[in-house]
Amino acid sequence: MSKIYIYKGFNRFWHWTQAALIFFLTVTGFEVHDSIHLFGYEKAVYFHRIASYAFLVLIAFAIFWHVTTGEWKQYIPNVSKLSAQIKYYTSGIFKKEPHPTKKTQVSKLNPLQAFTYLGFKLVLVPMMVISGLLYMFHKTVDGNNEIVIRDISLGSIANWHSFGAFLLVAFVIVHIYMTTTGHTYTSNLKAMITGYEELDDEKVADDEKNKAE
Repeated sequence: MSKIYIYKGFNRFWHWTQAALIFFLTVTGFEVHDSIHLFGYEKAVYFHRIASYAFLVLIAFAIFWHVTTGEWKQYIPNVSKLSAQIKYYTSGIFKKEPHPTKKTQVSKLNPLQAFTYLGFKLVLVPMMVISGLLYMFHKTVDGNNEIVIRDISLGSIANWHSFGAFLLVAFVIVHIYMTTTGHTYTSNLKAMITGYEELDDEKVADDEKNKAE
């Protein structure tokens, strides 16, 4: 096994900051819906709004980083190996079969991860951002409270935002579970903290070959 620097500094910062903001937005969002009681309704609304702005700033930096570094290519799934990856996670992993794809510095995500994260970035996050902004600015901030978005009811916007929130919670739960499927239960977690991951020497050799090509 060789230790390879897989996750760069901003990659780790973005990952953990995004995780913290999603957790905080979930907690305050559930309190706004009166599902839990922690900060109080008014503070929960205020904190949820501030965290949502922070999330938008983080998204802007993440988009810039992905585009300028070429990391966006990580999310292009290899469709030819997608079925093999699904089969591995649904049955092969429980039979201790070998992983159908190799994780390298050049290719960090397997086909199913790439497909899932692509959907997260292109569908789920935009759904939450757009519905959240529509909800916040459904009325003007002056004393008149005039409805500025008349074609879409506030109730339908709230339903879409809540639906997206439940999908987001489900995604996080599955994501946490998937971190335990490395060569040890904590190897993936350690890699996202330190940036270094232990890879088979064969994988490292393949990675160096891909770089040379």
